[in-house]
Amino acid sequence: MKALPLVVLVLALAVSLAAASGEPSWRMKADYVEACSCHLFCQCYFSDSHGHKHAEHPFCEFNMAVTVREGHSGKVDLANTKYWLTGDLGDKWGTEKKATWVTVSFDPKATQAQRDAPAPIILKTYGLEWGELKVQEAPIEIQQSGDIVEAKLADGKQAYLKLRREPGIDGKGVVLKNVKYFEAVQNNGFQMCKSIEHRANVAGHEFSYSDRNAFLITIVSQGATAN
Repeated sequence: MKALPLVVLVLALAVSLAAASGEPSWRMKADYVEACSCHLFCQCYFSDSHGHKHAEHPFCEFNMAVTVREGHSGKVDLANTKYWLTGDLGDKWGTEKKATWVTVSFDPKATQAQRDAPAPIILKTYGLEWGELKVQEAPIEIQQSGDIVEAKLADGKQAYLKLRREPGIDGKGVVLKNVKYFEAVQNNGFQMCKSIEHRANVAGHEFSYSDRNAFLITIVSQGATAN
């Protein structure tokens, strides 16, 4: 076998390293069931005349039930990992990137690696500094039947979502597109819903709403490093 010239080997190695460095070290495609305290549609996703984003009130209390459809962080496979975010964005997240509090709940079926790996990914997806950040374990259930979507944290004792899809003129739903979801690099559009019931009682925080903003969305987040 004839040896390749040194210059060829160097060039091949350079191309290989360039290709490797271009691949994200973490990537996650996840399905969200989300509701908040704002009325439809949440003002947090739109800028005011000064280019700042604010909630409808001096707070935005939310629940997000999340299932990772596919993804990885390094060599850790994140597919089918379930987690739940409960918190309040507060009134400074759009101007100072500071949010009030969040509790991240992982389903018990997630391995320790599947909990450790998504934690920094979740923080990077929102790009916020949280005044209070807690992590816990609790069972997560998510199901959809027709236009009704339900999600439970700890069998509904810690948080509960029941949403009804907005039917639209043709009955096929209303989807808002071309709107950015925080720091996600891609989303399939906000499938608009309204909350029938949206409540939480977790980590010393409690709230309850109905007939407020809600939606389903699939997002893609990725980055060069999750640390």
